[in-house]
Amino acid sequence: MRQSITVAEQLALPYGEAEPEWDLLEQVRRFREFGTATREEILEIGLDDGGSLRVPMLVNEFWTSRQRAAHSLHEISYRACFKGQLPAFFITRLTGREDRVYDPFMGRGTTLLEAALLGRRVAGCDINPLSEGLLRPRLDPPTLEEIRDRLDAIDLGQAKALPEDLLVFYHPATLRSLCSLRNVFLEQDGRGKLDRVDRWIRMVAINRLTGHSAGFFSVYTMPPNQAVSVEAQKKINARRKQAPTARDVRALILRKSKSLLRRLTCQEKETLRRLEGDAILLTGDSRATPEISEDSVDLVVTSPPFLDVVNYAADNWLRCWFMGIEAQEVPISILRKLEDWQAHMTELFLELRRILSPGATVAFEVGEIRQGKIRLEEAVLQCMVRAGLEPDFVLINGQEFTKTSNCWGVSNNCKGTNTNRIVVARRVS
Repeated sequence: MRQSITVAEQLALPYGEAEPEWDLLEQVRRFREFGTATREEILEIGLDDGGSLRVPMLVNEFWTSRQRAAHSLHEISYRACFKGQLPAFFITRLTGREDRVYDPFMGRGTTLLEAALLGRRVAGCDINPLSEGLLRPRLDPPTLEEIRDRLDAIDLGQAKALPEDLLVFYHPATLRSLCSLRNVFLEQDGRGKLDRVDRWIRMVAINRLTGHSAGFFSVYTMPPNQAVSVEAQKKINARRKQAPTARDVRALILRKSKSLLRRLTCQEKETLRRLEGDAILLTGDSRATPEISEDSVDLVVTSPPFLDVVNYAADNWLRCWFMGIEAQEVPISILRKLEDWQAHMTELFLELRRILSPGATVAFEVGEIRQGKIRLEEAVLQCMVRAGLEPDFVLINGQEFTKTSNCWGVSNNCKGTNTNRIVVARRVS
């Protein structure tokens, strides 16, 4: 854990490393980097024993709403993901280099990639093997030359049989190229020979599968963080009177790779490669992680599934197909009743308490759902107390949302997955 440092020492640190010497709550209270003072209220909730808990609730713009202010390596689409600035806010204030940062719902890997870029050791878990496929390649990125050479060595016309239902998304030539890539990667993976360059190309291909511009392999479809069903795409094609056109798969993979790598420095690349070998990336239920030692985690930053707000299996079915994963066989929990969700989260917090070092912090990002009728921060606080964690405060990040958010009719600081509402707690003993 990071030790207190003087103001002079703070100013000598690189950007993204400086911090006041006050504890985190006091830092949040004093925060006004974007010109506004933090507003503070008291949130009071009832506890199981009939008593009540009062915690500060602090509101400000704590990180920028501009997506591209984050590192270019983060620019991998995933449903309901948060920006890299969110975990960076906690990582830079609560950990030092070589500390272990953990995310039990790692998704596309935002927390862990940001932590690794800042020189922290990482651990993560997700029920879907897709997550490791999205993150690990970015912890050891190849060069553009390596990517180009490997793409040139693959015969993109080798696939014979094509899944005809996918022709609603792809031109036959494009689909043949994708199936050829898929077959090569599945064969290499089955032999344990999938190397870092192949993993990277597969990851980029996954993230170019569907989208709404010529930068994707597909005809116009929904935003790239989810794939609609075949029947839904038929309706989109009919409504727009469109048909898939051929895409240059090699060129699009190279173009996206260049974009992802554009801000990666030599020092960052060396840091990532060193930390990748120590990374603990698990596929399974985060309520039971015996692979992670007791008292070994210095910070948790995560965002859990919000009841039944997002159907990850339906969103990721095409990506899972490309990786050879049966999406419907991934045991993703879609919990519709609040009491079931709380029971699940309480079990998670008990496991987090086991692996957290004494004094370590959990930053748990949730949101309002069902038009604000359920505030998950209040439900989370109850779960944390049940698991023996000590709640500190609730942080609410106020911001302007993106064009994509607005197209869904989402307004500021409401409707759940677009609202950063973070419950902060500690293991005190």
